[in-house]
Amino acid sequence: MRPASAPVPPPPDQEIEPPGVPGLSGLMTLAVGVVVLAGLYVGREVFLPVVLAILLAFVLAPFVDLMRRWHLGRVPSVIIAVLVAIGIIASIAGVIGFQLAGLASDLPRYQTTIERKIGSLREGSLGKLPNLLRDFGRRFDRAVGDQQEAGAPSSPGTSAPPAEEPKPMPVEVHQPEPTPLQVARDLLLPLLKPFATMGIVFVALVFILMQREDLRDRMIRLFGSSDLHRTTVAMDDGARRLSRYFLTQLALNATFGLVAGIGLWVIGVPSPALWGVFAALMRFVPYIGSFLAAAPPILLAAAVDPGWSMAIMAAALFVVGEPLMGQVVEPIVYGQSTGLSPFSVVISAIFWTWIWGPVGLLIATPLTLCLVVLGRHVERLEFLDVLLGDRPALTPAENLYQRMLAGDPDEALDSAEVLLKERSLTSYYDEVALRGLQLAANDATRGVLTHRQLEQVRAVVKALVQDLGGHEDIEPPPHETRDEPVASPQSEKPVIREPAVMGEMPHEDRIGAEWKAEGAVMCIAGRGPLDEAASEMLAQLLNKHGLGSRLVPHEAVSRSGIYRLDMTGVQMICISYLEIRGTPAHLRYLLRRLRRQAPKAPILVGLWPAEDAVLKSESMRAVLGADYYVSAMRDAVVQCLKVATGEEELPQTVTTGKAATEAAAGKRLPLPA
Repeated sequence: MRPASAPVPPPPDQEIEPPGVPGLSGLMTLAVGVVVLAGLYVGREVFLPVVLAILLAFVLAPFVDLMRRWHLGRVPSVIIAVLVAIGIIASIAGVIGFQLAGLASDLPRYQTTIERKIGSLREGSLGKLPNLLRDFGRRFDRAVGDQQEAGAPSSPGTSAPPAEEPKPMPVEVHQPEPTPLQVARDLLLPLLKPFATMGIVFVALVFILMQREDLRDRMIRLFGSSDLHRTTVAMDDGARRLSRYFLTQLALNATFGLVAGIGLWVIGVPSPALWGVFAALMRFVPYIGSFLAAAPPILLAAAVDPGWSMAIMAAALFVVGEPLMGQVVEPIVYGQSTGLSPFSVVISAIFWTWIWGPVGLLIATPLTLCLVVLGRHVERLEFLDVLLGDRPALTPAENLYQRMLAGDPDEALDSAEVLLKERSLTSYYDEVALRGLQLAANDATRGVLTHRQLEQVRAVVKALVQDLGGHEDIEPPPHETRDEPVASPQSEKPVIREPAVMGEMPHEDRIGAEWKAEGAVMCIAGRGPLDEAASEMLAQLLNKHGLGSRLVPHEAVSRSGIYRLDMTGVQMICISYLEIRGTPAHLRYLLRRLRRQAPKAPILVGLWPAEDAVLKSESMRAVLGADYYVSAMRDAVVQCLKVATGEEELPQTVTTGKAATEAAAGKRLPLPA
């Protein structure tokens, strides 16, 4: 008989295939990615205006909706919103133009101040540095020349240096004077391209705002036609969150620019409105935008003020203002996260700058946010969320399994304590620990876990359960959480079930003394290599709710060992299985043996993989003969407490065979939802 702790080997006809090379689909995906990148780069003249129009549409959509709620039609609402946007942009451009003109007229005066400061620097210790470097260079050259003369032998036939050749006569080429038409062309052509781009942007913006619902339906048809309701809710929620985020970011950056402009005006830096607008625009550049915006006004302050106080105050304004805005104001307004990982923000800034130049740098963060939203709501584009989003790459269960394989109980405990701040111990075992054990059990069944890895998994789980023994199984007090701007809607997030102690949990004061005695509930491990770990979790939870429990390994209830098992004081029996497939005849025979030894004790079977066929088949459950079947630790604890407190009548005492089947079929509870 194979020991219960040994991993189940794969069938003889089943081979474990090594990881293969990418197939045709992988190569096609790579080819499509290369084509998309080439298209974005080559077609930037077309794609850039469309992308700008889409981003502006997210900003103006709430304004259009507001005017439509004021009973304005779609067309007037869109036209008014676009005209307001054009007016704001034109006003900002006008302010920038006037400020630049005034700054250009004062440049000669600033040049005198700069020359005076440079002269004072030359007269000081800084001015002596070039002379010192020159003197050091002469000495170094003299020393090298002396060494060369000492090492080179003299030869009598050394020829004299050749005579200098005559210098060629300089030739000057004069261009003809440009005609007025050429002057007009040289001045207007550089301005024509930006105006043409802005015209395309606003034309595309009008059509996007006019046909928002139609474009949304086409996206749903393209990416999520199999689940219209879910995709519609997701895309509507994503568009709403993006609009809110872009408006918030625009308001914060404009506020930063306003504060910077007012501060520079108070300090006395010329053209403060220009530098305020410049600071607001550059703040769209992640991390370094504000400091890049600080360089021109600081240099200008140094050119205006004969001393250095104005430049120092201008530098202090940005050094204090940017951390205050980025580390204090933005986390309060946005919540804990914007949905992007810091690494992806930097990479996206580099990528979009390479693709679309300076404009790509300004729109890198908003554009990457759009991609992350698509990845979180559209299954086919999930890789975008994995690559660019700030969510953990592994689920908590997968992370726990990875720590099990690495044999690292400390990090597993650290992750568990973080999760237990938001849920009860029962919820953690149901949602994380059991699912991590299922991953390990599946790998053990396939034969891909070595004996050493299996022992590491057991050791980590055992240490984790022991370390969590001091945690109470209570739900932490509810606290308000703010969803990040690009989060999935609440209906799409994993549901955290209510803990066992809330709502339907019977009160512990009604538990009889016989149920509180040690070993009142016998927790028996299934025959799988990791079933004992699941039984240990259940025994711990039962102890926390006032029931005396005892952990029994599977070998103790084998055919040869069950007669030596002490069943004194056993009020209920709970059996745990992480993996049970096909027709589990061994479970049926185990239940018969337990019925013979404890005919009055009800039996609960915990089949932790909820999709198991035993839970879905009424006839299979009737044949097995247990009294209760559950698929979650929470349901197991609740069921045991109901029996212990008398809230549920005990099933009829049965022995074996047909009587057990009838009793189990008549007294079984409905399956949990």
